[in-house]
Amino acid sequence: MNRTAQDLFSYPRYWAECFGPAPFLPTTRQEMDQLGWDSCDIILVTGDAYVDHPSFGMAVMGRVLEAQGFRVGIISQPDWRSTDAFTELGCPNLYFGVTAGNMDSMINRYTADLKVRHDDAYTPDGQEGKRPDRAVIVYSQRIRECYKDVPLVIGGIEASLRRIAQYDYWSNKVRRSVLIDSGADILLYGNAERAIVELSHRLAQGEPVHAIDDLRGTVVLREHVPEGFVEVDSSRVDWPGQIDALKSPYDYEGEEKKCSTNRSEEGADVQPLRIIPAPLKGRQHLDKDATYIRLPSFEKVSKDPVLYAHASRVLHLESNPHNAKALVQRDGGKEIWANPPPLPLTTAEMDSVFGLPYQRIPHPSYGTRKIPAYDMIKFSVNIMRGCFGGCTFCSITEHEGRIIQSRSQESVLNEIEEIRDKVPGFTGMISDLGGPTSNMYHLNCNDPDIQASCRKLSCVYPTICKNLVTDHSQTTELYRKARKIDGVHTVAIASGLRYDLAVEDPEYVKELVTHHVGGYLKIAPEHSEEGTLSKMMKPGMGTYDRFKKMFDKYSKEAGKKQYLIPYFIAAHPGCEDEDMLNLARWLKEHKFRVDQVQTFYPSPMALATAMYHSQRNPLKQVNYKSEKLYIPRDSEQRRVQKAFLRYHDEKNWPALREQLQEMGRADLIGSADWQLVPAQEKPKKAQQRAKPATQKGKVAATAARIDLSKRPTALARKKAAKKSTKKGQQRSPKKMAR
Repeated sequence: MNRTAQDLFSYPRYWAECFGPAPFLPTTRQEMDQLGWDSCDIILVTGDAYVDHPSFGMAVMGRVLEAQGFRVGIISQPDWRSTDAFTELGCPNLYFGVTAGNMDSMINRYTADLKVRHDDAYTPDGQEGKRPDRAVIVYSQRIRECYKDVPLVIGGIEASLRRIAQYDYWSNKVRRSVLIDSGADILLYGNAERAIVELSHRLAQGEPVHAIDDLRGTVVLREHVPEGFVEVDSSRVDWPGQIDALKSPYDYEGEEKKCSTNRSEEGADVQPLRIIPAPLKGRQHLDKDATYIRLPSFEKVSKDPVLYAHASRVLHLESNPHNAKALVQRDGGKEIWANPPPLPLTTAEMDSVFGLPYQRIPHPSYGTRKIPAYDMIKFSVNIMRGCFGGCTFCSITEHEGRIIQSRSQESVLNEIEEIRDKVPGFTGMISDLGGPTSNMYHLNCNDPDIQASCRKLSCVYPTICKNLVTDHSQTTELYRKARKIDGVHTVAIASGLRYDLAVEDPEYVKELVTHHVGGYLKIAPEHSEEGTLSKMMKPGMGTYDRFKKMFDKYSKEAGKKQYLIPYFIAAHPGCEDEDMLNLARWLKEHKFRVDQVQTFYPSPMALATAMYHSQRNPLKQVNYKSEKLYIPRDSEQRRVQKAFLRYHDEKNWPALREQLQEMGRADLIGSADWQLVPAQEKPKKAQQRAKPATQKGKVAATAARIDLSKRPTALARKKAAKKSTKKGQQRSPKKMAR
């Protein structure tokens, strides 16, 4: 059942390979002249500074294309206010490629509270304002002004997460596919090495860009669906069932049944050959390569949040490249055709990609200016891609996929040696061996056929799948070999750790804690309450407690004082104020005073974003009767929930006092250990006025300060008096806290 792809580096080289690799991909006409180029075959436009390092997407794409024999130029952070910067390298022979950079331009520019950030980590000296909002659209429009007939390709994370209709947090509406708004010819999503290499060779052979509509990992526009395909309505795919017990909607058997469906709202010109109703019974199997799933149209999902949640759920169910079908969404008179996801790279291909001749430093034109994102990763090594965790608030899976793609140990060790020998300022410390998740290296399903047919949204939720390999021995062995490299004295692990996987391998935890934690280890429980965790698809705190015991045990055995630094999210969909209160009490009980806290950020295409927009839970089948979720959407709600995470910050005390009183939990206001925030102190001036010279003046002053509207009622006074007479019967503060 596993699909295979042509080896990434097996294509015949383009004729321009005779020029050989460039020291840096040229960014100016002068640099092109020095290389002896009269033109570029491909020009890549990026919103980031050009750093020739495998952690920067445009450097990877550029070097991969260069290895195919193409001459590749880079236009980095162009001034979009005119077309001048986009003509710097002239007209490419094949196409322009456009990306916003390593980050979505909107997330890069705005905080979760929609405030403008004052820095940009991917710009020299962290200067903000060097890229436009919605950079993919703006760059594409400028290129179209200059070169109307040159093929235009968009990609990167911003395009990837906007490949179909998506909820846009910044405008608070559903926007159409960025392919339409940008005017591009084709969109590449995910890690797009396979798609961009095949696309480039086919264009070089003279194939028109509009004829290339069958590449995996691409989205194209079509006037109508091609002949010979079978259409399955998305409502027939999304059957009820638990997320850990999903059945394939394609294993239908039986005689074909005819079905008439009114699609006047979808467009009268759409006439698919067949509509497959569900369920079909009998012996017929659908051809996976000739079947597509029709999502509700843009016009429908933009007006109906429930249909939006349904479409989001179906998209995530169709994410396994071995069994996913093409997705089609009508937008006006066009069909948005999203081909199945790209097939993952093999270990040999990953090694080749990371072994290309990167300079591993910023382009010399930046001089001595610092690029913060580069400074953060220049001594780190990426050992894998992908994530099977399925956290609903995260977009890694939507971009990189659930199948882990790992490098060989030899490749990783060679890169460490290259850093030692090549990168200025190296002192012997590797800052990170990781990736999206540090301990998923070489972890995958133990049966390739099961993996090829699986449609689960997560391999570790609600429990770890019995078919998942949890043996960390390859990671442990890699750590040990890395520490032995001459000139390396420290190898730190800074990437996110999936501790529910780590506890399945105590030897790995011991190795990690003993040798690779520099006093603090960051992990992400995200919350303490089961109700909220279930919307995140994260494990309960029992798993955290198991890991902490192991962490403390091995730290003690190593003779080290080390601490866990947990990360938490406030205002996640489904998170009630009571949940945040309980989390704050958990933090105080465990003596945590967290400084780095996060408010939920609705990034495009994430499942939690569909929850935020629709108030429905797409982890289950979605319909109009589905229970509505509580969504902390109002800015004040979000601010208060975040304040609970920083209960120790006196700036948050007034808001928390007010919130606790509204929740009927004023008992948590006070100075006792079990109480959350201190009571409000009386102003000094008021205390001075409370000491008049005469008893008569004292009574008058006191009466003047009384707010009659806040006097206790007779019933309240009676209860208070009754309570005061019950000596010895009050609950202890600890019991009250519980």
